[in-house]
Amino acid sequence: MTEVAAKSAGAAASPALPTWPDEVYRVLKDAGVKQVAMVPDAGHSRLIRSFEADPETRVVTLTTEEEGVAMLAGAWLGGERGVLLLQSSGVGNCINMLSLPTICHMPLLMIVTMRGDWGEFNPWQIPMGQGTRAALESVGVIVNKVDEPHLVGSAVQGAAHLAFNTWKPVALLIGQRVLGAKNFKELARK
Repeated sequence: MTEVAAKSAGAAASPALPTWPDEVYRVLKDAGVKQVAMVPDAGHSRLIRSFEADPETRVVTLTTEEEGVAMLAGAWLGGERGVLLLQSSGVGNCINMLSLPTICHMPLLMIVTMRGDWGEFNPWQIPMGQGTRAALESVGVIVNKVDEPHLVGSAVQGAAHLAFNTWKPVALLIGQRVLGAKNFKELARK
């Protein structure tokens, strides 16, 4: 097999990239999101790159997730909408800070990529992954979850409308069925 043919065969065997991150980007832009607070996460990587390439959007890399709650409260007070992108393991870092949007009746849109559910390989991710919904709901956050890739865009749209129209904190959990289960052996080879 020639080198070109081998590359073509390998490219044909590669799975297509999911389209939901592009849809989420479009939905958030349509919702007027101008600020993105995030802790780097593989599940959000394509969405983050889209916002980083957008000159109309400010992307802030946080040292810890609760900083994003305060940052987006400030954005709202300054007349801008934002979104907090985080992984379920970071939700626990936000619990105390979530009193700010709850008590002050400020919108907060969080998109949470889940770990510790379907197909998880890392036992350290399971406790927070299993407790994410309950932890958020216990402090007054409205929580929805999406487990089908073709429904992610509309779920983000619904969450954005709910947060920005009712001035409530809203979290959309994106399940591991959407993201795909990580494989420790494959990660170790990289």
